[in-house]
Amino acid sequence: MTERIRRPPASRPTLADVAREAGVSTALVSIVMRGVPGASDATRERVRAIADDMGYVRDERARKLRQSSSRLIGVTFDLQQAFHGDLVEHLYTAAAARGYDLAISAVAPSRGEDVALQALLRERCEVAVLLGSTLADDTLAATAHRVPLLLVARRSSADGVSSVHSDDAAGVGLAVDHLVSLGHRSLAHVDGGTAPGADDRRHGFTVAVERHGVEGRVVAGGPTEHDGARCMAALLDSPGPPTGVVAFNDRSAAGAIDLLVRRRLDVPDDVSVIGYDDSRLAIGPHAQMSTISQNATEMAETAVDGALDLLAGGDAREVVLAPHLVARSTTGPAR
Repeated sequence: MTERIRRPPASRPTLADVAREAGVSTALVSIVMRGVPGASDATRERVRAIADDMGYVRDERARKLRQSSSRLIGVTFDLQQAFHGDLVEHLYTAAAARGYDLAISAVAPSRGEDVALQALLRERCEVAVLLGSTLADDTLAATAHRVPLLLVARRSSADGVSSVHSDDAAGVGLAVDHLVSLGHRSLAHVDGGTAPGADDRRHGFTVAVERHGVEGRVVAGGPTEHDGARCMAALLDSPGPPTGVVAFNDRSAAGAIDLLVRRRLDVPDDVSVIGYDDSRLAIGPHAQMSTISQNATEMAETAVDGALDLLAGGDAREVVLAPHLVARSTTGPAR
């Protein structure tokens, strides 16, 4: 057994002193002292023993860490998704209330999500929050080894990754319930294609129309206005077009409504349309859109709390929020 000789330091020992004595990096000592993922149990035990032996003062460590911390939450968002813009606004408020700021990085047709994420990592963000991420689970798991990671508006089975999302199947079920209560018996769902949440919303629609015993069809769509318009045109040109349409999101609902207006059909007298998200598009000057609200304020606050819990060393977890119906002027009684 070797015995470590403790020398009285001339001043209070620092993280660098502990790292030098332990023969590891200062970053690794910081990980151990903060209790966050990134070090083995054996390394944690050895570093803490050395720190205690050197007389490292825990309260002083916490104060210095707070001063040197970036206090930044990194956020990626899709520049073309209105709901993501709403979320970012509320994330700023939630982060500020907890003493943090945001570093945001946009995803656009000319800028992939991987590029946006790497830009955040270079900004020394302490934790990353990805809105509507389309990255594969293995990529997410690998990223979570570099920085605590939380997804918003998407579920994930990746190890070590937290998520906050709405119960999308239940949300679309509420939309179907609303249309059926208005007398609609022929419904369609303009789905989201491969967008995050599309599978759950598609499943929720199928289950709900079967529960009510009404006609329901699913049209392969996507998350954009173009997708909504394209699918609405296909539905109108089909035999027996529906009287009620549940769109994947507010953007596709806006596209469907625009197509109906250009075809000189009335919304909701001829066709009722309901969106999903309750984004700024739902309360535009030309249409007060019925929609399913994901409650951007609650989602943002839950995401920030979950991200900071990860940063403090908490376990990854999934939080599912309950959506609710917002009935406005684009849905009405069936003819």
